[in-house]
Amino acid sequence: MSADLGPAVTQLIADRGLLTRTSTAERVAAILRERIAQGSFPPGSRLSEERIGQALGISRNTLREAFRLLTHERLLVHRLNRGTFVRVLTAADIADIYRVRQVVECAAVRSHGMAPRPLDQVEAAVDEGRRAAEAGAWADCGTANIHFHQAIAGLAGSERLDDMMRGVLAELRLAFHVMDDPRRFHEPYLTRNRELVTALASGDAAGAEQMLGFYLEDSRRQLAEAYPDGAGLPG
Repeated sequence: MSADLGPAVTQLIADRGLLTRTSTAERVAAILRERIAQGSFPPGSRLSEERIGQALGISRNTLREAFRLLTHERLLVHRLNRGTFVRVLTAADIADIYRVRQVVECAAVRSHGMAPRPLDQVEAAVDEGRRAAEAGAWADCGTANIHFHQAIAGLAGSERLDDMMRGVLAELRLAFHVMDDPRRFHEPYLTRNRELVTALASGDAAGAEQMLGFYLEDSRRQLAEAYPDGAGLPG
């Protein structure tokens, strides 16, 4: 892939303030994971150690450790004598991501019915998506949708699940790049996100869980159809 990553790398300069002298590779990995989740680095992009290291003001060893962590999360892949690249997902990856999402997100919604938690972050993500749509910023709308589902998973109240879902949803964002018409893909889910929040706010966790199950299946099917080997996905 020959995408110009100059703007994406420049954005990292602003992230330098998130690092301190005691920063670790985990913090660098968190920054890069968020940028991947925002769609800044498309699948197949080669990540330059020199440019990213300079942008963040970190050592090559720290950056390589961050790359290693993100490779373990399936976001990056290292190719011998070629460098580190943002991973290109397969149809099987998409199917597995949605298996995880069905288990985690639906369970989180179900748990909300037993021990309701504040919906502030979920509602904030819905508003974020609405503002992005009004501005015609459909890539930002995709980012807002990632934030929405991170907040849905957060209803489970588990830091471990939150950490896991950050990686899963960043990986999902890599799949969004195959959609030729981001507006057509993202716009219908703005309404469905609002409907989910309304159901949760009214205490109808069972209804929200059912809605979410159909929602995730529809999303999975759309991405499956967009992949060249989509026919190999389970139905």
